Amino acid sequence: MGAIARVIVDHARRILALTVVISIVAALMLFRMDFNADVASFVLEGNETGETFQGLQDKYATADPINVVASVPAGETFASAANILRLIELRDSLNGIDGVREVVTIVPDVNPLTGQTITAGDIAAVGDAGIAALLAQNPIAELLLAESGADTMLMVVPGDDGLAVAQDVADLAPPAGIDLTLSGNPIVFSSVIDILSLFLLLIPPAVFILLVAVFYATIGDRRLSALAMLPAVLGSLWTFGLIFALGREVDIVTVIVPIFVIVMGSADGLHFVTHFQEEAESSRDVVNRVQSALAHVGVPMILTTISTAAGFLSLLFTNVQ
Repeated sequence: MGAIARVIVDHARRILALTVVISIVAALMLFRMDFNADVASFVLEGNETGETFQGLQDKYATADPINVVASVPAGETFASAANILRLIELRDSLNGIDGVREVVTIVPDVNPLTGQTITAGDIAAVGDAGIAALLAQNPIAELLLAESGADTMLMVVPGDDGLAVAQDVADLAPPAGIDLTLSGNPIVFSSVIDILSLFLLLIPPAVFILLVAVFYATIGDRRLSALAMLPAVLGSLWTFGLIFALGREVDIVTVIVPIFVIVMGSADGLHFVTHFQEEAESSRDVVNRVQSALAHVGVPMILTTISTAAGFLSLLFTNVQ
């Protein structure tokens, strides 16, 4: 441990410079951050049926639709011209969202007699009496309209970027008198991305503050408490930097990586700083203080690090995806 302590002290500037360079590179890799909100992948991967289904989706280039359920107040139905007009207004608003490829509703897309798109003027012309006949022209109207007539589903088919479309659909203000309920994988994935973003913004800093408070209660020095956390924070930064440098994405599993690294890595920092502080009371020689601290905690730190890494690496040999 004496030789290691001498190298650390004699080459402290070089070690710090290398640490700064690696940290800067890792921080730059954060700009490559991308999210994988596909929760379904955790269900589909690793089983034959799920992978077959995924293969069919890829083969036929099918997109997950966004299901928009439109509801009118109690006592009203979509059998009235007024509510059909609101539904057409909603359909046109959805079609106006960038990235929407198609919107399927109970209202036929075109008039079978003229071949023209059915507009609000057409609905006003037929009135309430002609709504039933109009809906009968759409073969899937019965599938999209509830028996009560108060709820109907619109299927929004996105183009390439279903997440962006889902976020725009979620932000869409419905016509007056209509309530919307959204579902479908794009909506779920969009919500997951929001949760992951919030998780990354709030949880790691909260964990850091809590650990610093605990360390301060143990050490009694704010600066040393923060320094004890520094290796774990840098380790978290380097880990995420490596993940994004390899082109990997943040998902509902890897989002907990920085918390794992900070919590597990901070223990070594606390042990080292505590022993280093104790040696400061009896020796002013920096090399001796580092050597003594390493003699007490160096081997345990190495062993715990190796055993923890081995524990996580063992997951590679399981069938758990």
